[in-house]
Amino acid sequence: MPSVSERHLAFALLRRTDHGRVATSMRALPFLAAARHIVCDGHLLLRMHRGFGYHDACLGSVVAYGADNLGTAAASEGRWTVQLVGLCEGARPTPAELARFGPPPCFVDGEPYDAVYLRLAPRTSTVHTLCPGASPPPEVPEARAGAGLSRYLLRPGNARRPERAARADRGPGAEKITRR
Repeated sequence: MPSVSERHLAFALLRRTDHGRVATSMRALPFLAAARHIVCDGHLLLRMHRGFGYHDACLGSVVAYGADNLGTAAASEGRWTVQLVGLCEGARPTPAELARFGPPPCFVDGEPYDAVYLRLAPRTSTVHTLCPGASPPPEVPEARAGAGLSRYLLRPGNARRPERAARADRGPGAEKITRR
């Protein structure tokens, strides 16, 4: 499972964008498919078009889901990417969740849009940031889950594991950091 701070940060950033890409394989070939997402109770709820059959490859499989602000954020704002990996299952959204999704598109590649919903329970999460200059990136206040998250600031190289930032601050005599 992702650490609490990692998960909170990933979900806080995902709340800032509506769409991402789900990646898995179908007939032994990898593919990416666009999906609309909302963050709900520790998981991601996805809406995809049923017509291409991509959802069938996702159901019951481990998938990766990625979203970012690379094409929308100014360089001065800091850019980020989030990737979640976990088991994908079918879902029936509540009326409140459906309202959060907003209206679906009318057509996809000329076909009427037929929505299908999937639930992604993340087992791992990865956050990367691209920051201009030497300045640290802006804080994400909604990612805070308590005082223990003071190190969640998105420092390059430390975004995935906040404990790296804490160990790096101890100076040259700090213990060696081992990869998990």
